[in-house]
Amino acid sequence: MRVAVFLPNWIGDVVMATPAIRALRKLAGPEGALIGLMRPYVAEVLEGNEWLDAQVLYRKPANLLRVASNEVYRELRAARLDCAVLLTNSMRTAWIAWRSGATERIGYAGEGRSWLLTTRLAPLRPNADAMQVSTIEGYLQLAEAAGCGPEPPRLELATTAADERAADEVWERLRLPAGSDVVILNTGGAYGAAKLWPAEYFAELARRIAGDWKLSVLVNCGPAERDVAREIASRADNSRVVSLADREKLPIGLTKACVRRARMVVTTDSGPRFLAIAFNKPVVTLFGPTDPAATATHYERETPLSLALECQPCMERVCPLVHHRCMRDLTVDRVYAAVTEGLKAAAEHAA
Repeated sequence: MRVAVFLPNWIGDVVMATPAIRALRKLAGPEGALIGLMRPYVAEVLEGNEWLDAQVLYRKPANLLRVASNEVYRELRAARLDCAVLLTNSMRTAWIAWRSGATERIGYAGEGRSWLLTTRLAPLRPNADAMQVSTIEGYLQLAEAAGCGPEPPRLELATTAADERAADEVWERLRLPAGSDVVILNTGGAYGAAKLWPAEYFAELARRIAGDWKLSVLVNCGPAERDVAREIASRADNSRVVSLADREKLPIGLTKACVRRARMVVTTDSGPRFLAIAFNKPVVTLFGPTDPAATATHYERETPLSLALECQPCMERVCPLVHHRCMRDLTVDRVYAAVTEGLKAAAEHAA
């Protein structure tokens, strides 16, 4: 078969899609082809894996009246697709699938796009109070609708030699210890301010990890999070606590390689959470406005922390009640206790 998979735009969602991508690779078979339609940065997330035979990189045209460039349509038509599986839920990508010429077009109904699909699954969120299945399971349902057999929900990623060289440079410049004596703290998330745990809390957590466990702490950040990463390292006031804030380039591949060699990751509900799971690292995840059930990972080495307030999950980018209690009331003591248990379990796991 010649199969196209339309990949989601969020980094975490792309990682959660890896079980479905594996299943579709098997469906295509050794004589077939699996083609991924994706944003350019999504290609960085999947680089190092060998599931895709070709990539069609998709950028939103500057002209808002256009859905995709003519080049995107040409590449998809040239692939002579038997099937297109849409892990995306937008009208825009359904239109691209229809224009691709794929004989079968499989996706979730909704957004007024059902007429563009040949196989329509019921939406995962039929109303605001219901969640039928997690995101990972939802993607696997689409793969099964395309004809795939059962696939375990294990997340999976790889790094490239270039990723590892970039991490080597970071380790050398920041004088990080060899091996896995580094804990990564991830502060941010593109979703919005409501997901953020206060910088002073992260600084205190870093100070305790460095002081009590004698481990180095690397504060991860994206280009928009440099200032808060610097603040955390500065507030921690410990030579073992450093950040990526002053590195000129912060590609996704670097984050993957740093996570792959870490002892543990402590993170908000954002992309690096899923990178840690894909690389089989212990992870403590801090949930504020988002729903842990929606992105359940079936991963035994993850410790999800949530206060389960009446206002959670609101799914808002900024706290609508202003107080932001879902994250501010999640204490350093509670997070540090989870980190301690995770580090002890990691030592037992390594032994």
